[in-house]
Amino acid sequence: MDQPRYADAARATRHVFIRDLMMHASIGVYAHEHTAMQRVRINIDLAVTDDAGGNLSRAAVGQDELGRVVSYEDIIIRARQIVAAGHVQLVETLAERLCEACLLDERILVARVRVEKLDVFADAAAAGVEVERRRC
Repeated sequence: MDQPRYADAARATRHVFIRDLMMHASIGVYAHEHTAMQRVRINIDLAVTDDAGGNLSRAAVGQDELGRVVSYEDIIIRARQIVAAGHVQLVETLAERLCEACLLDERILVARVRVEKLDVFADAAAAGVEVERRRC
């Protein structure tokens, strides 16, 4: 299966992304994971409708205004709120919640979220999950 292209001129989409957002989360199914925060790394990729509205002949640079784009700061703020909301057992649940929050913005067509627990195994850099959800 082909990987989606998040920035795609033919689809009039741009790629908005967050790389290596590091947080401490209350996450895990085991008793000891309910009492200690764990380091997680979050990566988010979004396919966002370009404000060209399908008009590919428009100038390459639109108005220089924050309101016309999806703000990566808003995405990070939402991610922090979701992580701070309380204990989650599964990295899958956290990734799904993050995708769901991203897709609340109607300009976001595809959300791909990777959540990694960084300190689970001494002999592995990380363990986690990546999920992708599309607007229906």
